[in-house]
Amino acid sequence: MYKILVVEDDEVIAGQIGKYLEKWGYAVEIVRDFANVMGQFAVYEPQLVLLDIGLPFYNGYYWCGEIRKVSQVPIIFVSSASDNMNVVMAVNMGGDDFVVKPFDLEILQAKIQALLRRTYAFTASAAVLEYGGALLNVTDMSLSCPRKPGELSAGDDSRIELTKNEFRILQTLFEASGGVVSRDTLMKRLWDDECFVDDNTLTVNVNRLRKRLTEMGLSQLIQTKKGVGYFLGG
Repeated sequence: MYKILVVEDDEVIAGQIGKYLEKWGYAVEIVRDFANVMGQFAVYEPQLVLLDIGLPFYNGYYWCGEIRKVSQVPIIFVSSASDNMNVVMAVNMGGDDFVVKPFDLEILQAKIQALLRRTYAFTASAAVLEYGGALLNVTDMSLSCPRKPGELSAGDDSRIELTKNEFRILQTLFEASGGVVSRDTLMKRLWDDECFVDDNTLTVNVNRLRKRLTEMGLSQLIQTKKGVGYFLGG
């Protein structure tokens, strides 16, 4: 069952879209918190996004750009702003199709079906894990922290590519969803059954990762539970 995320602030239109697509066997989730679209995107992990342009807080172009930083999931813009400039802008920002309001639900469903077929015939969608606004992309082993317009990070970038060990540490912690992960569990995740790895090696790896996180404004992301292990916080 394909999962579709609807980012539409008109509750009537969003409800109609949701009910119609569910009849066709799709799983549909409608965004309610328009200040945190990426948080819901990361948790739901949709295979397709329907995105309006005129939204509260930040417009659809902004959220399209944020999604494209972490995922190549298909995006269909659904908007009454159908002039050439908006259509071109939608495509340039990474949109895959544009449906003009008002529209026929049958046509919308046909476009969704065709785009899903083209996209997932040979490839799978990217998995993204989220915690506290930080997004861990499992596909390309990167970490990003989307910023609001005008907000500055402690470093120059809001996205970094991780080493194998850095990624495994973060993936284990993200999968624990804020729970404490023991040092033994992390060591086994990093070095399998190599029993002769010095315990201090894990500390070195975590400290090196913390330094990189600090540079991108996430100094409090990894917390220490003394005598036990680590957990996500901050």
